[in-house]
Amino acid sequence: MKKFDAIVIGAGQAGAPLAKKLALAGMKTVIIEKRFYGGTCVNDGCTPTKTWVASAKAAYMAGKSADLGVPVKKFAVNMPRIKKRKDDIVMQSRIGGQHAAEKIKGLDVVFGEATFTGDKTVSVKLKNGKKQNIQADQIFLNVGAKPFIPEIEGLAEIKYLTSTTILDLDYVPEHLLVLGGNYIGLEFGQMFRRFGSKVTILEKSERIVSREDEDVSAEMQRILEAENINVLTNTHATKFKQKTGGKITVTTTSNGQEKKIRCSHVLVAVGRTPQTETLGLDKAGVETDEKGNIKVNSKLETNVKGIYALGDVKGGPAFTHVSYNDYAIVYRNLIEKQNLSITDRLVPYCMFTDPQLGRVGIDETEARKQGLEYKVARLPMSHVARAIETGDTRGFMKAIIDVKTRKILGATVLGPEGGEIMTVLQMAMEGGITYDTIRYFIFAHPLYAESLNNLFLALED
Repeated sequence: MKKFDAIVIGAGQAGAPLAKKLALAGMKTVIIEKRFYGGTCVNDGCTPTKTWVASAKAAYMAGKSADLGVPVKKFAVNMPRIKKRKDDIVMQSRIGGQHAAEKIKGLDVVFGEATFTGDKTVSVKLKNGKKQNIQADQIFLNVGAKPFIPEIEGLAEIKYLTSTTILDLDYVPEHLLVLGGNYIGLEFGQMFRRFGSKVTILEKSERIVSREDEDVSAEMQRILEAENINVLTNTHATKFKQKTGGKITVTTTSNGQEKKIRCSHVLVAVGRTPQTETLGLDKAGVETDEKGNIKVNSKLETNVKGIYALGDVKGGPAFTHVSYNDYAIVYRNLIEKQNLSITDRLVPYCMFTDPQLGRVGIDETEARKQGLEYKVARLPMSHVARAIETGDTRGFMKAIIDVKTRKILGATVLGPEGGEIMTVLQMAMEGGITYDTIRYFIFAHPLYAESLNNLFLALED
């Protein structure tokens, strides 16, 4: 049995920086990763997908460039080159993070699968087949989540894609059917439509991105359909069948009507599930909820003192920046003796469709449910000078205002650089800056952010 001060399981966006900081603080630390250093963000999420989004945007702009007076007569999508660029960027980030960790004194980097064998004890099945038993008083779990695969007749028998395996494609599918009309499904759907695939999106709810306000969902659907993406809402996939030649037939139902759709590829993007099944949490006495998420308190500690869970594995908002903030909270509480909590933290997010959907705080639906006294500020991007000048007036920006305090309760921006504009409003919310103060800010002209003056203008009446 090898003893450490701290064991970190999972080298994701919480585990990797936490392990480094603990070691630098003088704690003998080991970080265990069963796959690739950097976790989902670096290997299967943010880094590769946003690299592909950039390539897809270039293809889109080539097709639209004539509108700006610069006609591109002929262009082609080189998928092998697009994939290689993505792979190179991913590898640079992965190996860079791993090498940086391996250089830190007091930090052991181990590749293998970790399983609890008892109270504060872990067995690691190494890549070479051997086992290593380790022990520590403090253990940090950052094992993340994986794509959820629903039980639908025939799905297990076809060669379906997930948000991980689709990144291995070096060709453009003829017809990509996307199961799920939320963030992952919409990003990939638009991306591959721009690469040249025919794309159909199936969403079982009444609208896509159903966690957003209805006007946001409607506008997003209009944007996608303008690119000839077939969006089918209130539609359930009930059966999959793949022929010997590879073609897939999908049986769907909508409002009691059955329909068959033929496609070449299926992307399953209906959510993610925590990777807790092989951790042996019962041996450590760590509690989970009915979905397998690890239960934590406001300080991210589990029901077992000294064992913490960070990132997607604990449930809640599954974003890289949340995982990183989890690390910052745990580290500062343990090493700097602060008293930080995840309660009421402001969590922004951005969906990297084009245009982007940036969101922070509550939306109109939530304000109405809470019975708040609020006002809505709304501005179409067609009224934003910068959007008009760049030739992209899709979408709108929207903010929820507390009538009494004049503070911003939430903001949604669906438009060019939507995430960046949202972040300006997030900073105002963090600093308690009221909308009427922003109304008279001097912004550099003609930035997108300058339109925040006009967003709040109507509220002055």
